Amino acid sequence: MEMTGLARSTIYKYISDGQFPKQIKLGARAAGWSREEVEQWLSAKLACR
Repeated sequence: MEMTGLARSTIYKYISDGQFPKQIKLGARAAGWSREEVEQWLSAKLACR
């Protein structure tokens, strides 16, 4: 959320639509994302502008 400026619900919607990198399970109720994958996603979005 901090890197993208997107709301949590929007990120999960993009994941379910196949438009955002999948999360990495960190625990029973915790998830994270690869910084590299999110940066690549952001770069691709900027390239489409």
